Amino acid sequence: MFNFDSANFILNRSLAKHTIMKTLFKALFLLFICVQVSAQEITQWQGPNRDGIYNDKGLLKQWPAEGPKLLWHFDELGDGHASAAVTSSTIYTAGLVGDQGFIYALDHSGKLSWKTNYGTEWTENWNGVRATPVVYNDKLYQLSSFGKLVCLDSKTGQILWTVDIAKDYGAQKITWGITENLIIDGDNIYCIPGGTEAAVVALNRMTGKQVWAYKGTGEKSAYNSPALIKLAKRKLLVTMTEKTISGIDAASGTLLWTIEQPNQWSVHANTPIYKDGMLFCVSGYGKGSVMLKLADDGSRATETWRDNLMDPKMGGVVVLNNKIYGAADKNKKLYCLDWTTGKEVYSANVLGPGNIISAEGLLYFYGESGSIGLIEPKADGFNLISSFKVPFGASYHWAHMVIFDKKLYVRHGTSLMVYDIANN
Repeated sequence: MFNFDSANFILNRSLAKHTIMKTLFKALFLLFICVQVSAQEITQWQGPNRDGIYNDKGLLKQWPAEGPKLLWHFDELGDGHASAAVTSSTIYTAGLVGDQGFIYALDHSGKLSWKTNYGTEWTENWNGVRATPVVYNDKLYQLSSFGKLVCLDSKTGQILWTVDIAKDYGAQKITWGITENLIIDGDNIYCIPGGTEAAVVALNRMTGKQVWAYKGTGEKSAYNSPALIKLAKRKLLVTMTEKTISGIDAASGTLLWTIEQPNQWSVHANTPIYKDGMLFCVSGYGKGSVMLKLADDGSRATETWRDNLMDPKMGGVVVLNNKIYGAADKNKKLYCLDWTTGKEVYSANVLGPGNIISAEGLLYFYGESGSIGLIEPKADGFNLISSFKVPFGASYHWAHMVIFDKKLYVRHGTSLMVYDIANN
């Protein structure tokens, strides 16, 4: 006789086993994805796309009169205006003590995890470390003001390799020291020595060995942090040297085009921004901006407009809804320009010159006077919603701000301050 109870027991046990296996498979799959994401953690200058736009959601739309809640501050960084490079586990930055540069690694409570000396740094004028570390997986990279490129283990701070791009490529000394925030793509790390032997080089980021070198025309480097543009048929590296904007094939180092962009002091410290086939480059000291239309394959660049009103020296710009926002160095105003035409939409004297980033459609502005403002860009003008004075640190208010995990990271010389900007 058929035993229904036994059959049901076997069926239920089979279904339970299947459910457990299915649940286990899902858990393992999610663990695998998490491991993969963690393994690919990258943090670099000016946010995920090097354009000053941060993707955090659920942020405060207005701050208390004294500013957002200060979670902690670390006041022993040494001199400099390197920004914070923030990962899920660690905060990195760099500072000058005596004449030596140090990388600092802090945990998310502000406790120092390690500190590594990577060599001599800039004391000749406007003392301090200029460049922000870039972190790629388990490695950290830093370029000194004298052209020493260092790769460290991001967990321990151990130096893994160094390359002297000044010595190896004949880099000429520039007035205020090399100020390049490095860019990485896959196994390549790109540098702009502006040397007699090479203007631009690609190195293997695992070993420091040369992949390619573009000799150039003898122009010096110009404090520029390049952009990497991913087109349909190639990746284009765009950088600004002493007098020129150059588009270079990122895979081969072949020069594709150049556009003249000289200014008074050969300073081009703002990273180019690309959007929808158009490339925006801007320089300080009254030079201003130029918009270039790129060929689909990146092989040509054609000027579409120029403007000299907006001329940030090193504060960068952000682009929102086909509008360009940035502070002028020459006349100290904050500008809104039309992306398509370059025409001024409006301007105002808000917090003077400074640097700018954005999240959730609002502007975060750090003035050189030490004030930080939360600004709404409206159709007819700027609305300064909130502002506060930076309370700690010394020297120059030049470090660009960073937003990570609903926190605002502000560097003022010797101090790093972390603010809670979550809209709880």
